[in-house]
Amino acid sequence: MVKPREWTPAYVGLGSNLDEPLQQIAAALAAIARLPDTRVECRSRLFRNPPFGVTDQPDFVNGVAGVLTGLPPIELLRCLKRIEQSQGRDPAGPRWGPRTIDLDLLMHGAWRIDSPDLGLPHPGIARRNFVLFPLLEIAPTLEVPGVGSLSSLAAALDAGGLVAVG
Repeated sequence: MVKPREWTPAYVGLGSNLDEPLQQIAAALAAIARLPDTRVECRSRLFRNPPFGVTDQPDFVNGVAGVLTGLPPIELLRCLKRIEQSQGRDPAGPRWGPRTIDLDLLMHGAWRIDSPDLGLPHPGIARRNFVLFPLLEIAPTLEVPGVGSLSSLAAALDAGGLVAVG
């Protein structure tokens, strides 16, 4: 007897500020859709915003995709990192520096993980408007495990600097 596949909702942050960011994000979404046991169910609009951390670089374009996956969290993260590398991201590049693509696993079901390789929910989810507001757009009633509801988190954060671009 074949065990039925268990699908888990997960959310992926997408960002780029090099080499045609809109095209980089489109290519990453297409690559995510080709992952085994993973379906892209929805995506937010894309937003242009000032860089976070290192500010001497081009503005970023960011958004969020909602997926259903049969992959465990660490395997999904590994797949996302392979997509980044295939699109020219240097894993040794500066933290918060410019990049062709950045794929962050924001949430994977109700998982709570705190390890050197993976933090779930993503540790910056409540502090980064370029993550929180696109996520709120596609999952307005979502509860972030151990953090709170997206709506209450959004109420405490300014959306300033976000400009919809697609």
